[in-house]
Amino acid sequence: MSEDDPKLTREERLAAKLRENLRRRKTQARAMNASTAQPDSEALSKMPPKS
Repeated sequence: MSEDDPKLTREERLAAKLRENLRRRKTQARAMNASTAQPDSEALSKMPPKS
């Protein structure tokens, strides 16, 4: 779909923008989940208890 397509109604343009936004947000959410699913090993390692 072209941005300046005069045949599209306002509702159709808004629907297209909403779909585009949803795809972008889903991609961002997947990227954030992937980064938190594989944290650095140092972040999870526990220090041995001091006696």
